[in-house]
Amino acid sequence: MKRTILISGASIAGPSLAYWLDRYGFEVTVVEKASRLRGGGYAIDIRGTARDVVERMGLLPPLRRLHVDTRRITFLDADGTVLAGLRPETFTGGAEGLDLEVRRGDLADCLYDLVRDKVEFLFDDSIATLDDRGGHVEVTFDSGVRRAFDLVIGADGLHSNTRALAFGPEERYHRYLGFCFAGFTMPNDLGLAHEGVLWNVPGRAAALYAHDPGEPMHGFLTFARDEPPFTAFRTPQAQRDLVASTFPDTVWEVPRMVAAMRAADDLFFDVVSQIHMPAWSAGRVALVGDAAYATSFMSGQGSSVSLVGAYVLAGELATHDDHVTAFAAYEKTVRDFVERNQALATEGGGVVAPRTRERLDARNAMLRGQAALPSGSEGRAANTALVLPDYEPALGSRPTAARTGSPSD
Repeated sequence: MKRTILISGASIAGPSLAYWLDRYGFEVTVVEKASRLRGGGYAIDIRGTARDVVERMGLLPPLRRLHVDTRRITFLDADGTVLAGLRPETFTGGAEGLDLEVRRGDLADCLYDLVRDKVEFLFDDSIATLDDRGGHVEVTFDSGVRRAFDLVIGADGLHSNTRALAFGPEERYHRYLGFCFAGFTMPNDLGLAHEGVLWNVPGRAAALYAHDPGEPMHGFLTFARDEPPFTAFRTPQAQRDLVASTFPDTVWEVPRMVAAMRAADDLFFDVVSQIHMPAWSAGRVALVGDAAYATSFMSGQGSSVSLVGAYVLAGELATHDDHVTAFAAYEKTVRDFVERNQALATEGGGVVAPRTRERLDARNAMLRGQAALPSGSEGRAANTALVLPDYEPALGSRPTAARTGSPSD
């Protein structure tokens, strides 16, 4: 009998893990609380070790076709004047011609297409309760259905429901980095294409970017705040009011961005945070991706780290006879890589939103001098910090029992 695994979450880490587990002979179910795949036109980067993962999945050709190719980021001073225009790789740590930049929704679609006919998907449902019985996990879904699985993996993001059920409240693991952000789309009246523009004052940033000509622009308003604005999470109106009150500026495109934010039907508001956990597994439940080790968008590495974590977790489960050893090997292999990438997002706001006048002046001086930004070299070291283990040769030399099992394993 195949070992059965339930994955919670169908964004990036979940379908990636499902692909590798199915390839290694597991019986996989993915549950997703949304009624369908979640799209999203904003771009994410696939760099370094993560590029090796998608290459092994056979996804390089379609992802190359979907590459949005941001060619220039223009930095503006407080009055809206241009400081410098740079290739993104200068400060992301990427490698021009090798890295992939694709819309998040396009990556999700590619991953889903790999597994949609091979694994079971349960949309519009979620895990209500978990009961780890030692030999298996009994799961009750919000729909009322009850089922048993050998293992349960939470791939359900920063605010993971699986983590809350198996490991306790998010507050134990949530590390707030001192910033909030609002993302939305708006008409591309600037005619941007394959480029982004970033305006800064200390502790605040307004960014606009667009991929193809004629497409809407993506707007981001990011701001420093000492404490998370818990009251603003209650209603979208409270979020809009908070952002608007933080950006009273009348320079550049800021007033138009605030107006677009107020009117947007796709507003996404959240805090800039990471997840830090002493262990990523408990019994027969484990976590992967943002649920276990969110890096925050300021690292630029969230999706890449999720792809790598999913690859390693599946490989370790396939090459070990028991889940305890596999979970430990997964954590040992990936933790240093995770921590290096988390370190790219600093409390000072880095390149995107320097928090103090001193930090902003230092960044601007480097931009004016066209100097290489420190974050670029740090990013290159972090995104290539892990050489992928090769699990398939080991699988080929093992008996089929390594890929299958029973609830009592």
